[in-house]
Amino acid sequence: MPSTQGKMSMENALIGMICDEDTVTGLLLTGAGDVDLRKRTNYLVVDSNTTLKDVETKFRELCARDDVAVILISQYVANMIRYIVDRHTAPIPAVLEIPSKDHPYDPMKDSVLARVKHMFAGE
Repeated sequence: MPSTQGKMSMENALIGMICDEDTVTGLLLTGAGDVDLRKRTNYLVVDSNTTLKDVETKFRELCARDDVAVILISQYVANMIRYIVDRHTAPIPAVLEIPSKDHPYDPMKDSVLARVKHMFAGE
């Protein structure tokens, strides 16, 4: 697969994660975690002590990184920064909203599904 941005390739593309502790832990156990030379992680555990600014900063950081291909974000967290998530239109990194065990998935609030519906509404 040819590189799509900077030095990202199939071998070193990362998954960014902004989720609750259980979800991040599960993904880390699969080997999806990364800490680079600058001590930047590709994940943020969101709990009751996490500030909105922390979530915004991590989302922007992951979007700006040239080694992140996909960002998995719990839908309830995406709702906290919906105004930023909805403005992200670049194909890479792809932003996918996922459910968490304490917050059910609502397809009506998913930004990707909203774009798909908008695209097919014209047909």
